[in-house]
Amino acid sequence: MYSEAMLGRFTVRPSDDGANTFGVWDSAVNGWRATGISDEPKARELASDLDIQYDAHGPRPADAIRHLQPSQEVQRATWSTGELDVWIRDNGEWLGRVRDKNGHVTWVPGADLRPL
Repeated sequence: MYSEAMLGRFTVRPSDDGANTFGVWDSAVNGWRATGISDEPKARELASDLDIQYDAHGPRPADAIRHLQPSQEVQRATWSTGELDVWIRDNGEWLGRVRDKNGHVTWVPGADLRPL
């Protein structure tokens, strides 16, 4: 079964303010990076944007990020399609950020992607 890549530093959690909102937790500093986000997909988008900028040790080196302009339609090994807009190198492996037709963002190993 296919398992999507998990980067690990930034995670989405329910906010602890009792307002039924979401936040992005930064595991490297053991604290909230953002709170009060109205819906989970928006929080996941922010977490993925932060994963592009930072790895577990701090800012990601510039040569570990490849933005695609415009984004490229790709097919995943699970035979689903989505839009690839950026590559990051994490733990020696290139991962692509892919957004499906519903806007859900996942990190997919480069070996599991191919252009359409």
